[in-house]
Amino acid sequence: MSEETIFSRIIKGDIPADIVYEDELCIAINDIAPKAPTHLLVIPRKPIPRLVDASPEDQKILGHLMLAVGEIARKAGIGDAFRVVINNGEGAGQTVFHLHLHILGNKAFSEAELGF
Repeated sequence: MSEETIFSRIIKGDIPADIVYEDELCIAINDIAPKAPTHLLVIPRKPIPRLVDASPEDQKILGHLMLAVGEIARKAGIGDAFRVVINNGEGAGQTVFHLHLHILGNKAFSEAELGF
């Protein structure tokens, strides 16, 4: 079993968070240290540490997260222009080892910020 993370505690209701979306497989919250005017985190309820730790049985969850991102972005008013980021591992900037997707919007990203 994976170590309990701050996201697990938010999902259980032990820690308050600004929850903007919730369903049976995931939640979305406002990031407490935003990197863009709109910065949301989409977190699966199942504690998968990193994307590479997902198994074939997690396929439904992973697909659901992608569909939820679109719905969450539309509800946040950024459905026409946003960025989705998944950091996988410490070297990629992952600091909470519970898979999560960043939705960033309401900002024109420079080529340097896009990283490619």
